[in-house]
Amino acid sequence: MLRLSKKADYALIAMKHLSRLPGDGASTSAREIAEQYDIPLELMAKVLQRLVRSGLLVSTQGTRGGYTLRRASSSISVADVIQAIDGPFTVTACSTDDHDCEQFEKCNIRDPLWRLKERILEALGTVSLAQLASDAERAQEQEVETAPVAVLRRAQVQ
Repeated sequence: MLRLSKKADYALIAMKHLSRLPGDGASTSAREIAEQYDIPLELMAKVLQRLVRSGLLVSTQGTRGGYTLRRASSSISVADVIQAIDGPFTVTACSTDDHDCEQFEKCNIRDPLWRLKERILEALGTVSLAQLASDAERAQEQEVETAPVAVLRRAQVQ
């Protein structure tokens, strides 16, 4: 089964959090994100630093410092975030550059799986942080709209 790493999960949480901050260029600290989502601070700091190194975030030092999205949330895809944390997306042990596998020449599933990998990556590339944030907001609105309503009836006294 395909599954994101815990670090990729945390990175998506942090990036979505940053994309929902009010104001253009608003920043927040690793501590704020870690505390809000119950993520170990050291791990969150490492994830955020990796996102800085990959060019998705900007880090500012100082009392008003913190982390900010480098570009608009609509131009950062889920695939960008996952690959920044976990490296290139793969579905097989081999890759186009790795011919060390004993089955490489005779493998009858390699090419179809590589095409599948490209389709998955393409799908992840079509979902932006802005869409993730708006999907969550819509889900919260729907929960409010469809929340069960208790109806209390008074018993008639005879």
